[in-house]
Amino acid sequence: MSFPIDLTSVLSGASASQLRRWRSTNLLIPEVNPARPPLYSFRDVVALRTLVRLRADTSLQKIRSAIKRLPDYDLTDHVSTYLFAVRGKSIVVETDSGWLDLINNPGQYELYNLARIYEPFMTKTGVQVVDFRNPRPNLEVNANRVGGWPVLKNTRIGYDVVAAIVDNHTIFPRDIERFYPGATEAATLDALSFDEEVRSKVRKVA
Repeated sequence: MSFPIDLTSVLSGASASQLRRWRSTNLLIPEVNPARPPLYSFRDVVALRTLVRLRADTSLQKIRSAIKRLPDYDLTDHVSTYLFAVRGKSIVVETDSGWLDLINNPGQYELYNLARIYEPFMTKTGVQVVDFRNPRPNLEVNANRVGGWPVLKNTRIGYDVVAAIVDNHTIFPRDIERFYPGATEAATLDALSFDEEVRSKVRKVA
């Protein structure tokens, strides 16, 4: 499953300009397609969300330095594989041998496990980032279902599929269950709301 810029931006909290800068400076290159249009993998989105969450508490320069130093310690997997923490003025990463300081001397730290990364948070610029696992109460993101694409809760129905059908002239949210059993009106309204947020990213990019 590949994630376009607009959906990547909403799920990760990274703005379109951040995504562009981070591609051009090799901080995070999209796995699926680094060229135009950029397409991100599910684990790219998780990694980006980690970077944005770290950015809320420390400088981009330190984040770049930390990511750049990972290979020095044989940490060569995708960035989404690792757990990072801000410890004082440093960034540390969890390894089999314990927490490894990537910037300064050891000190107290705050753990950024995946549960913390998935929770809603505020970016450095004050933008609210959606809950990764449930971007809306009746939507869910699961890496093992439809490649992590946001779907209606307890279904395999993509939010965008439902949003494309409802026109509020001939088909209304209450009608969706006729087409997709298990798709509730509440889930459809959430899909429409989320689709509008994703589309707003497209308008900002354009």
